[in-house]
Amino acid sequence: MNRPLRHIAIFCGLLMLALLLRANWLQQVDRVELSQHERNVRVRFERFASPRGDIIVGGKAITGSKETDSRDYTFRRTWKDGPMYAPVTGYASQAQGTSLLERTYDSVLSGQDDRFAFRHAKDVLTGQPRRGGSVVTTIDAKAQKAGYKGLTDLGARGSVVALDPRTGRVLALVSTPSYDPEVFAGISFKESDRFKALLEDKNKPLANRALRETFPPGSTFKILTAAAALEHGVITDVDAPTKAVSPYPLPLSTNKVGSEAGDAVCGKASLKTAMQYSCNNVFLDVAAELGEDKMRETAEKFGFNKDVYAEEFGDMLATKSLYPEKLDKPGTALTGMGQGSLTSTPMQMAMVTAALANDGKLMQPHIVDQLRGPDLSTLEKNEPAEMSQAVSPETAKKIQEMMEHTAKEGSAQRALINGVTVGGKTGTAQRGVNVRDQVPYGWFVSYGKKDDGRSVAVAVFIDPTDMDISRSDISGGRLGAPIAKKVMEAVLGE
Repeated sequence: MNRPLRHIAIFCGLLMLALLLRANWLQQVDRVELSQHERNVRVRFERFASPRGDIIVGGKAITGSKETDSRDYTFRRTWKDGPMYAPVTGYASQAQGTSLLERTYDSVLSGQDDRFAFRHAKDVLTGQPRRGGSVVTTIDAKAQKAGYKGLTDLGARGSVVALDPRTGRVLALVSTPSYDPEVFAGISFKESDRFKALLEDKNKPLANRALRETFPPGSTFKILTAAAALEHGVITDVDAPTKAVSPYPLPLSTNKVGSEAGDAVCGKASLKTAMQYSCNNVFLDVAAELGEDKMRETAEKFGFNKDVYAEEFGDMLATKSLYPEKLDKPGTALTGMGQGSLTSTPMQMAMVTAALANDGKLMQPHIVDQLRGPDLSTLEKNEPAEMSQAVSPETAKKIQEMMEHTAKEGSAQRALINGVTVGGKTGTAQRGVNVRDQVPYGWFVSYGKKDDGRSVAVAVFIDPTDMDISRSDISGGRLGAPIAKKVMEAVLGE
């Protein structure tokens, strides 16, 4: 064989070797990834080839499956109270794929989880159809309904999050306006048009405001500022007068910040009085004295600047709430009253409230209690996990004292419940640069405790942009407190 032919033969041999190696790599290494890839049509066929397992709330299924006339998509997903539970379940659409719990636990719900292999083999031998497992949530049906009804009755964009402070169980996760996942669960052109309309809706019904959107928390953040002040010794006596004048001159600025309660009430007010009347000057002064590093340190102990749900939830990962870096002195002061470049999800403010109600201990939020196999056997069960000791029990008890005083004598009175110890804090958050041109957000955070040890922490967020309401009537106490009260009553059985 002459040299050119030999070179061509060697080259062709190398090509064949490369082809064989690639084929084996695809079959052995990339096999699992490709077999589960969202764009693999066989994945979608398998997902809807048999009845999908259920998502459970309060012992009852809030999802189901019904048979179709399609040869490829034998079953389609159904929901009960779809708009109310959509921020929890997400959607499972033949055309659009899956989201939230439907996505995170798709392998369990579709019956394709590796832990079902033995059962699948047995079902094949006995001629039984494949069955999916179920996801048992921590959601309290009454609390979810109370939060959803409260927001929809207002006609507001918003969110409600309720947590069990002792365990981190998510008791309610509401976002409005919402959507019905069933209207685009199939693969028809009409259903695709419905999904496209939801995507283009200016009110963003597909958005999960509880987990995926951040907003300035306004005066609800003052409970964290107060905790930072006590924890770092800037204030030791919550009843002692401070040196904070009103209106308060921002550091390095000619601007002065007033308080709605007035200068006579807020000028040099104690921390307890400042919480009661939401005096901006005291919290601005506290944050300025603490400095950005100590403020950020405390915020991060409560979960700011961190992923929430990072390990457990997959597609339920919450957007980070941010206490920013490289703040100047006026920027640091403004964070003390929950403004400036500070942002938070409603979930994060519920976590702050829950930690303070739990004597400073922040528990990992979780929305899934357990995963069950088709035979109802337990595959996994979530146990309470501590995220951090955000502040000392002594500091937390002082914040509780002030929040309970605010509920009894201050701006949070609309959340009071007979026979329940209630602490609360209102919030009105300005947005944008030209605050006069935009309506503010309304916030309310609270906790309720019973003598038998039961407790609940709630965060309510309201965006009144499209509400028929005057600017002067927008406040967390007026709009959010009644909703928080209903949610707390639902959990505590009042």
